[in-house]
Amino acid sequence: MGKVRELYRGMVILSILLVCSLWAEAASEPLSVFVSILPQRYFVERIAGGNVKVSVMVRPGADPVTYEPSPRQMAELAEAKAYFRIGVPFEEAWLRRIKQSHPHLVVIDTRDGIELRPITGHIHHGEVHDLGSTEMSMDPHIWLSPVLVKRQAETIYKTLRILDPARKDDYECNYQLFAQDLDSIDDEIRRILKKAQGRKFMVFHPAWGYFADEYGLEQIPIEVEGKEPSAKELARTIDEARRDGIKVIFVQSQFNTKPAEAIARAVGGQIVQLDPLAENYLANLITMAKAIAAGAR
Repeated sequence: MGKVRELYRGMVILSILLVCSLWAEAASEPLSVFVSILPQRYFVERIAGGNVKVSVMVRPGADPVTYEPSPRQMAELAEAKAYFRIGVPFEEAWLRRIKQSHPHLVVIDTRDGIELRPITGHIHHGEVHDLGSTEMSMDPHIWLSPVLVKRQAETIYKTLRILDPARKDDYECNYQLFAQDLDSIDDEIRRILKKAQGRKFMVFHPAWGYFADEYGLEQIPIEVEGKEPSAKELARTIDEARRDGIKVIFVQSQFNTKPAEAIARAVGGQIVQLDPLAENYLANLITMAKAIAAGAR
């Protein structure tokens, strides 16, 4: 049955490619848009092809919680037609200012139509703004679920179709191809994590809540309300790791790894780096799924 499904999917993709090639138009001045994080650039470029110039606000290695746009980025926003927001914390501090400075800019919330979850053990306190924002205590990491990315992709596609109607057929073709890839990745992750369902994995920063919900896992965060754990909280986490037999602590380069290293030493385990902000989105999902499958207990 799996081979038949893959054959059918391949035929569908080939058909879409043939239609897209017939609809391709001569390149003109590309549309300029901004996104918050690197994975979003991949999403927009998959749908837009070479028709859109995509600028990323949070640079590689930077923390999307505390990031501040550079003067050059603020100037470049004057040429942009749209900003695709995703809910990372720095947006709450900056999007109001950006909108005031660039009233022409269309701000699109790619969380539309997605049911947000509270973020586990990590709460940023802040007021509710307009521009479609939600409470800061809601988990912004929706891009780590390919099922939810498919919904985001539809929002991006519909926006580009409105902003650039002359290329709407091109955008539709690219969107359908991207959706096919997301379905394939989702199937592959389910296969990788099939035997890990119901298990726990420990992380410093709770970025994998939607991922865990989608694939039947439970993430155990080390952070407490966005802060490093106290000595008492660290001891409690070590006890939990010992009780559950957890030997792998997943960390990100954007955050301090010392608390995770202390837990790993205490339980005779190791830390493993994952990057939820990597631009090579599809391959990175598979890498993370395999690591979590190996480290979950």
